[in-house]
Amino acid sequence: MTYQVALNFEDGVTRVITCNTGETVLDASYRAQLNLPMDCSDGVCGTCKGACHQGQFDLGEDYLDEALSDEEVEQGMVLTCQMVPESDCVVEIPAAFSLCNKSKNSAINGTVDEVNLLSPTAIELKITADADIGFLPGQYVNIQVPGTDEQRAYSFSSRPGSRQLSFLIRNVPGGLMSSWLVEQAKSGDQVSLTGPMGVFYQRAVERPVLMLAGGTGLAPFLAMLEALQEKGCEHPTHLIYGVTHDEDLVGVEALEAWAQQLEHFSFKTVVADESSQHPLKGFVTQHMQDAPINDGDVDVYLCGPPPMVDAVLKHFNAQGITPHSFYYEKFTPNVQAPHDAGASNQQAEHVA
Repeated sequence: MTYQVALNFEDGVTRVITCNTGETVLDASYRAQLNLPMDCSDGVCGTCKGACHQGQFDLGEDYLDEALSDEEVEQGMVLTCQMVPESDCVVEIPAAFSLCNKSKNSAINGTVDEVNLLSPTAIELKITADADIGFLPGQYVNIQVPGTDEQRAYSFSSRPGSRQLSFLIRNVPGGLMSSWLVEQAKSGDQVSLTGPMGVFYQRAVERPVLMLAGGTGLAPFLAMLEALQEKGCEHPTHLIYGVTHDEDLVGVEALEAWAQQLEHFSFKTVVADESSQHPLKGFVTQHMQDAPINDGDVDVYLCGPPPMVDAVLKHFNAQGITPHSFYYEKFTPNVQAPHDAGASNQQAEHVA
């Protein structure tokens, strides 16, 4: 038996695929030459998350709660790598059709220009790519760890359209990529990059924007600010950047520069450590008083560790606020494939 599955992409395009008995939506999509967002395909990362409110299906139990929580299941969220239709279905895909209707990403070589230890917990990696990588601000790329078959995913922090790439990477002792960067990497080393990937990217700015960054989750927002400068923006854009300790605050000088260059951009930094002398202590949810919430007519972008993502979601629910759009991405330390500690465990999500 076969089932018809309509895939509704966020740019208004709909494609109907045929799903065989026992076949996942992700596999059926690939058979139809549609590359839906995916990283692990094992129910671990959450990259392939979508929503299904029409039709019957089975999700099984072979996925992690970090990839798809019980609350998300109740809301109709699905992992296309686990979803097996049991009737005709309609699935919402939080990505543009143009990003999915293409052949598999090919590897691009790059040359290491600089490796800078910005703090005990953050590394800046600068690479010159041998070819253009047409990424959207907020997307990520897989970088192969030299001397291994392992890849790690990192969000671009550099300007889209340039071969001069930069990444903000969490430095975790024992992390495969972190160890290579700190102990071995040098200017001139060759690396292989595959991408771009991910559905956490900046959409057209049509209303106020609230950006929430946790730790090295600042990276995609630096790329977004680069894009805002190039395209211009007439709507208020506010960034709240939270870290655990004072030493974790990196990139503040860049943010100060953006605040001078972009008329409608503002930001604040928050440190969770109670012993900190930083003027704003606590969590990002405690410092949203002057954020451009605009009675819910706001686009929210959030990139940080799972506890931060969960706390922000609960905060909005408690306040009775439903943002016009909510795009978020969780990242977790993971010393096993596919992601390195401090890499983005790309669980991008669009909640409309």
